[in-house]
Amino acid sequence: MLHGREAEQGLIDRLLEGARAGRSGALVVRGEPGIGKTALLDYAAAQGIPTVRSAGIESEAELPFAALHLLVRPGIELVDTLPQPQRDALRGAFGLSTHNPADRMLIGLAVLSLLAEEAADGPLLCLIDDAHWLDRATAETLLFAARRLDAEGVVIIFATRTAEDDFPAQGLAELSVTGLRQDAAAALVDSHTADLAPTLRYRLLTEAAGNPLALLELPAVLTVEATGSGSTGGGPNPLPLTQRLQVAFHGQVSRLPAPTRTLLLVAAAAGTDDLGIVLRAAAALGPQLSDLQPAEETGLMYSNGRTLGFRHPLLRSAVYQGAPLAQRLAVHGALAEALHDPVDADLRAWHLAAAATGPDETTAVALEDTADRARKRSGFSGAVTAYERAAGLSTDAKARVRRLVLAAETASEAGQLDRARTLAERAAGQNSDPLLDARLDLVRANAEFGAGKPLSAHQLLLSGAELVREGAPVHAARILSQAVHTAWYLGAPELADVAARLTALPLPESDSMTPIVHYTVAAIDGRFTVDLRESAAAARGNGADSPRDLVQMCGAGLVVGQDEQVAQLAQTLIAECRDQGRIALLPTLLFFRSEAEMFLGRPHEGRIAATEGLRIAEDIGQGHWISQLCSCLAYLAAFEGREQDCRTLVERALAEELGGAAAPGGPWTNSALGLLELGQGKIETALARLELLTIEPARHHVAGMHALPDLIEAAVRLGSPERAADAMERLRSWAVGARQDWIAALVHRCQALLAPESEAEDHFQAALALGGRPFERARTQLLFGEWLRRNRRKVDARNQLQPALEIFERLDATPWAERARTELGALGVGTAARPASGVLARLTPQELQIVRLAAQGMSNRDIAAQLFLSPRTVGHHLYKAYPKLGVLSRGELADLPLDAD
Repeated sequence: MLHGREAEQGLIDRLLEGARAGRSGALVVRGEPGIGKTALLDYAAAQGIPTVRSAGIESEAELPFAALHLLVRPGIELVDTLPQPQRDALRGAFGLSTHNPADRMLIGLAVLSLLAEEAADGPLLCLIDDAHWLDRATAETLLFAARRLDAEGVVIIFATRTAEDDFPAQGLAELSVTGLRQDAAAALVDSHTADLAPTLRYRLLTEAAGNPLALLELPAVLTVEATGSGSTGGGPNPLPLTQRLQVAFHGQVSRLPAPTRTLLLVAAAAGTDDLGIVLRAAAALGPQLSDLQPAEETGLMYSNGRTLGFRHPLLRSAVYQGAPLAQRLAVHGALAEALHDPVDADLRAWHLAAAATGPDETTAVALEDTADRARKRSGFSGAVTAYERAAGLSTDAKARVRRLVLAAETASEAGQLDRARTLAERAAGQNSDPLLDARLDLVRANAEFGAGKPLSAHQLLLSGAELVREGAPVHAARILSQAVHTAWYLGAPELADVAARLTALPLPESDSMTPIVHYTVAAIDGRFTVDLRESAAAARGNGADSPRDLVQMCGAGLVVGQDEQVAQLAQTLIAECRDQGRIALLPTLLFFRSEAEMFLGRPHEGRIAATEGLRIAEDIGQGHWISQLCSCLAYLAAFEGREQDCRTLVERALAEELGGAAAPGGPWTNSALGLLELGQGKIETALARLELLTIEPARHHVAGMHALPDLIEAAVRLGSPERAADAMERLRSWAVGARQDWIAALVHRCQALLAPESEAEDHFQAALALGGRPFERARTQLLFGEWLRRNRRKVDARNQLQPALEIFERLDATPWAERARTELGALGVGTAARPASGVLARLTPQELQIVRLAAQGMSNRDIAAQLFLSPRTVGHHLYKAYPKLGVLSRGELADLPLDAD
């Protein structure tokens, strides 16, 4: 029976009720040690829903996927039912196959799919205790799965310590568990120690502060102290409650026979609950199986004949921390000797390291092997620690530096940027190899860029490339390709400098980087001399790592206006990422695709891509792309005139933790707000906002280039055409370099606004003759129609305004539709506002994605693998979409207009 936990139990009951109805949920229970978190998990487990459990163990925190294996073991036979990339990823994580390292989030998707399979016939409850001690690989995997739960009937409950840093779980519901009320605390005490003297009872209730574990464990200590044999003389104890409880546990342990205490110490240090391993190690020190009995009789430990466990994690800590150092070293040595099975090689290496008192190359080699295996299993955090510890144990100087470099690179790969920087600086101070220095510069550059310092990142990349320019030009090209990205955040001079460095590299024509470099340099120079499709095909033909090597080509393609090709290439690379499980690349590619779709006049497609990209970026903590994708969605909201959504997204894109005013999405937020205010008729504020995009580094950004026509229109409408002079010149230069008809059409439109009345019509007609994208063509017709109306040519004006209105309404470009409607009204042409209609307006972006794939004949399982969802969630969204579309079954989807804006 739980005392005083009615509210907490009620919350758990509602979660489980939802699971029985097919709804999923996740909850993080936080509280101090002994506050009753495990008791709440036990309560949940007793409610009749099939349950799987796991727990973090402090001594296993560096063993990748140790806790995850415990959780999925009951359903491990279902692994073979998963899509192959997920199946391979999960088997690789558990060391059951030799596949290349999988994207960590693909492993999370595999776990999500596996849990959904286990819940196919009814709800499933997953309980994870001591989540603050989960190995990082398990934590990341479970959090990824938990954030994507929807309609599987799966509930995951994590129990963890109070501090959020112990177990960051952004996006999940949290329950803070505090001390019991006085009446509940008293009831708990009376139910277990009814004969406690009144003075001791009062002192217990005061010192325990409502902590249930303290209420149960401290009575014996207080009784000893009250008799005068304790050190406090019955007065208040100054120790923090957690330490007080450890003292209480250690006091109980100290009264056990010496062999039993040794056996407990072996169990506390083991890093495994395998009774056989514990007994083998203990036997080398003297204790036998019979020595376990006193600990079981006192309730300190429990065993089922195969495993061994402590009553409470604090007891494990008390046993280990209370033992002398020499005894702990001996125990770790004995455990290393006991772990002779090859499957225990990693745990053995860690025990060897724990037993080492100085440099030991044999142990260092074992730890490096452990790190290599962890890296191959995508257990990057554990690999970092193993490499670093191996470096510390190294007797060979070169091996020590090499291991530190590996630690730094792996930390960067794991997203531990501060740790990566520290390790790189340590290694740099001991290194004399230029190639290793270049690798370290790359690590430090990633850390600097991740910290919002593009200038220092850029300088490090240039330095690293220079170190290997002569000896390894291909490696230098890869480094400089990253420098192109950092240069975009600095300015045109930095871009030109990188282009010159790339051009000077003596790259063989047969290398995969050569066509990528040629295309990138052409884009930086603003020249349409190289075709994106041909360059990407050549890079693939030369053995490029697609999609990784080709990602930035999409960004370069946008610079020279090859938007259709960018959209196609990005879609191809996105498909490759899905097939290969390379989830970390998806936010970047989805951002580029969203931009291309926006520019092409397909805003709904842009929103679908950006929405998915943002969801993934949030799942995997890519702050850079969270900012960029939020700003992209803000622009789309401005396009439709959704002011509050636009401003909310801008605020999020510029959040302090993402860099504030210097956040990566900054240029796009100015473009979004400028477009919003231009559409609202707030011309002066729109112009001021858009002029911010004429200042480096935003001046040469894609957002800055695409905002030029908006800036020119705002300047003309404000009666300040001189403020458009520089923008007009830049727009002309862009058109000359890019050689794209749609940009040339924009030049003519803007010239029409700036030209004398006698020349305006010719420019408007020239712009329309060149065609252009739907939205921009409609804006040209709107401006031309306004000009014609002012010149009293009503029929001609209507002939321009009517088709413009139709396009604006089709694209849901509400501010522009209202403006066209107003102009038509001034001509005496009545036009009723058309409500948003069509398939695309009825569905959410995720529903539309799922419906489109279903219309192509894909199964729920295949769709789930594409979109990183569970099949149950896909089915849930399909059934939500059917009534919106007026269909009854999957077979009717193919007849719907799902592909066009």
